[in-house]
Amino acid sequence: MRSIEEFRTIFSTSDDFNVIFDAFEEALRTGLKDLELYRMLFWNNALSPDEVRLFGERLAKEFDDLAYDVFLWLASVFEVTYSAYDNFELALHYYRKAAEARPAEVEPYVNAADCYEPDLNIPPADQLLAFLRSGLPVVTNKKVVLLRLAYICEMIGDEEQARYYRSLADDIERSRN
Repeated sequence: MRSIEEFRTIFSTSDDFNVIFDAFEEALRTGLKDLELYRMLFWNNALSPDEVRLFGERLAKEFDDLAYDVFLWLASVFEVTYSAYDNFELALHYYRKAAEARPAEVEPYVNAADCYEPDLNIPPADQLLAFLRSGLPVVTNKKVVLLRLAYICEMIGDEEQARYYRSLADDIERSRN
């Protein structure tokens, strides 16, 4: 069996998919559950978006207790690394998967809203708004999601909806006092 250091080296520096894949399979077979190690794999520039997705999906399936963190991490990788290729839709896809893994967590919704690029409308505002709205019934911190909804509505010029969501957020604040 390889050492953790050997896995790190392969995951972070190898540009041979077959070598990376074999090491990944070995890591899974041995039950290696080190998220930091796999994060190095996701940042490997030699991997295509489809290859990164393959590894991430497989890791989340193998260790379902890591699924939320894996999906959040994949979303951030696609948001930052592949933004030149407009892969914000992949980022939104993985924020959705993270929200499915832990519905009450607010982070996937906040991060998805924060990746919105109004000048390019990526990810598409209608998809982003639908995702944020879907979280309202289940998230523990509704105010944060409502404020993100207001912000996105404001960015797309829907002042009426922006005021509506701000008003709902204010109602939550008043009910706490």
